[in-house]
Amino acid sequence: MVQPFFSDPLSETIGTTLVIAYKESTEQLEKSLNQEQLFCQVLRQVHRPEYQNYAAAYLCFLNHFEAWKIAAQSTQSSLIVEADFVPVLGMGKLPFPLEPERSNAGFAWLYTCAPQIYSVSAQGYAVGFSSSAVAYVLTPSAAQALLDFAQTIIEQADPTQYLTWDSSVEGFLRARGFRCYVPFRN
Repeated sequence: MVQPFFSDPLSETIGTTLVIAYKESTEQLEKSLNQEQLFCQVLRQVHRPEYQNYAAAYLCFLNHFEAWKIAAQSTQSSLIVEADFVPVLGMGKLPFPLEPERSNAGFAWLYTCAPQIYSVSAQGYAVGFSSSAVAYVLTPSAAQALLDFAQTIIEQADPTQYLTWDSSVEGFLRARGFRCYVPFRN
């Protein structure tokens, strides 16, 4: 097996860490991330009367959409985590999960669900798919692309119905030339 070349740790490569939440307590998560030098901002969804009948999955998507807007404006990659994410000790020292020299590196899961590996790059990074949005890293250019993805969902999806938007992120980005990565360890 190829030994991966790993770049600088997450704490030195992540520009923005965003915790997306609704009503959940995020104090413990914030403390853990801050201790790892992944200083975070909490984005809390504001309840609006028109959201009353929206499905929970659609509301979650709207939270991610707000995070993508911020990530698209960053000059560095962003870490986005949901309020129920449980980071490992030493997370800030983990290697940056995207190939740093690739201009089309776009998205990497830090928490996977049903992962699939398509290939392993010459530098040892696993290119693939996952369907979870609990914790991931994305580049500003991938975040910008996801704004288009979100607009399509807003225009076409019924917000009152269950939505599996997180299973479509990789295919959308891959179709636009981005590479997505799955870590060898979660």
